Amino acid sequence: MTPGTRGTPGTVRIGADRCGPSGSGNGGWTAGVLAAAVGTVDTVGVHVAVTVTLRRPPPLGTDLRVAPDTSAPERGARLLDGADLVAEAVRDDGAELGPVDPVDVEEAAAAELGYAGLRSHPFPRCFVCGTEPGGGAGLALRPGPVAAGRTACLWVPQAAFADGDGTLAEPYLWAALDCPGGWTVDLEGRPMVLGRITARLARRARAGELLQEPP
Repeated sequence: MTPGTRGTPGTVRIGADRCGPSGSGNGGWTAGVLAAAVGTVDTVGVHVAVTVTLRRPPPLGTDLRVAPDTSAPERGARLLDGADLVAEAVRDDGAELGPVDPVDVEEAAAAELGYAGLRSHPFPRCFVCGTEPGGGAGLALRPGPVAAGRTACLWVPQAAFADGDGTLAEPYLWAALDCPGGWTVDLEGRPMVLGRITARLARRARAGELLQEPP
């Protein structure tokens, strides 16, 4: 089971260090956990898009039940805290997700210097982009502004998060897509959290590999 995610068979538990806002799970991480439960590769080995919708803040340190979506049991799943719906995911075979225009390494590195979270961060202990001591000790992303209202940053996945083959489990990539997208708006003036995300992961990231984040 992915580090930071524990539970008994049929359940997952979001670890306290995988937080977004204090006291609740990072939205991207939670989405990735549920997407992996749905399955991101079809029966012939093709990577498919998954859409995850978060319905309430994911609780930390609690056994959350993963159950089939009764309306689409073959391609959907629900994350439940008791009877309360936390999130739902569905494989979206018709989603058209084209490539994002790249940002070169030098521009992405320069953008990090303008990361607004360094001035004021609504969720300073966020696993992905937090700035407090002990916060951001996860992915430590610093997405700063680039042209056309976008953000960009660099990411070198840490070896400590890798599996035995040197790759990172899917929730790390979903988490890495969450916060840089969030910082395209004014989170200092109006804190927001993830509501819905759609992604198709063509492959897993490798520890030590330089990745660019251009939402």
